[in-house]
Amino acid sequence: MNIEDVRNYCIAKKGVTEEFPFDEKTLVFKVMGKMFVLSGLERIPAAINVKCDPERSVTLREEYDGSITGAFHMSKLHWNTLILQELPPQLITELIDHSYELVVCKMTKKLRNELENL
Repeated sequence: MNIEDVRNYCIAKKGVTEEFPFDEKTLVFKVMGKMFVLSGLERIPAAINVKCDPERSVTLREEYDGSITGAFHMSKLHWNTLILQELPPQLITELIDHSYELVVCKMTKKLRNELENL
């Protein structure tokens, strides 16, 4: 999976926008204005940051040592970095979905209703 595959997968999700809020090199995907995936476009190897349940983060980091790590410049308790070329595409999409769902479940009822009605 590459960054373009990630972009296509993320942008197809309901309520998602893509932005460059930090600089022209960091692509951010948001659902209803809340971040759920980030990618430094110039990073080699290609990688993304995704939100993750803290307990699951520990398990994933142990199982995929070096391919999944605590996210640089983010809360390592809640965010992981995924090295795209080192992980199965199915796992990457599953973790993108997990990140999206974690963000959606923390939204206000009003925002969740708006998202549902899109």
